Amino acid sequence: MMPRVLVVGSANMDLVVKAPRMPVGGETVMGGEFSTVRGGKGANQAIACARMGAEVWMVGCVGRDAFGEALVAGLEADGVRCDYMRRHPTAPSGIAVILIDASGENSIVVATGANAELGENDLRQVPGFSAFDVVLTQLEAPLGAVRATLARAREAGVTSVLDAGPPTEAAKALVGGPDVISPNETEAKALLGIPVTEELEPTEAADRLIAAGARNVVLKLGAEGALVARPDCMERVPAFKIDPVDTTGAGDAFTAALAVSLARGDDLVRATTVGAAAGALAATVFGAAPSMPMGEAVEQFMRERGAS
Repeated sequence: MMPRVLVVGSANMDLVVKAPRMPVGGETVMGGEFSTVRGGKGANQAIACARMGAEVWMVGCVGRDAFGEALVAGLEADGVRCDYMRRHPTAPSGIAVILIDASGENSIVVATGANAELGENDLRQVPGFSAFDVVLTQLEAPLGAVRATLARAREAGVTSVLDAGPPTEAAKALVGGPDVISPNETEAKALLGIPVTEELEPTEAADRLIAAGARNVVLKLGAEGALVARPDCMERVPAFKIDPVDTTGAGDAFTAALAVSLARGDDLVRATTVGAAAGALAATVFGAAPSMPMGEAVEQFMRERGAS
């Protein structure tokens, strides 16, 4: 049977500009190609879960505007069930302004729009969480919706995964909520109340998150792979070497593939390895939603790298 995944989160239209480098404060940099690409951490992950072979439902909120129609149509075209996607009558659909430099690194500013209206009433439209194998959510969704999602998953005995980006001060209270929390290094520091400029070894960051109540941590380390941490052990998962084109969405592909792998019954280290492969493949394609890899491509990529 296909694993069943419920994704609760954001859907944005990404407004993407390529530039030779990132501007500094007060500077204007002449950019190049501009494009609009479907994105948002929730929508990206829902699409990635579907492409990885899961049966996927998404809970989210978009505006009654052209961007909202395009976002829902794109989700449905990728096989995501949108029964629980709400069209808000007044709020505009969320957008993200993304700058991509010549090395493929990105800088992102998000205007949440209708995503901010996602709440517990939307979750009540889902009749039962026990019908799903994994529930996946992210911090682009309002904290109230995230908190309710994690609580309902726990009540139903369903594995929950929280992508800890982008973190806020209030998000610290959610560290112990999910079965698996997956931040990158910057997000881990924010959850721990540590300045982003302060040096913090990944193992220490994971230790501190466990001490703060996290059940399982998958710390995304970019080109260095990932660190899987439980209260009793830690294990490094190496990265897959690639030539990046655009890292936008790579973290979303990672977390989604991790969630689908867990839904299939894989252990956390194996699921993290699958996530690392999916994230690497996503970084070789321009755009967020378009870069989410197919499950067959991830499997082939892992076989070629000796990680199947």
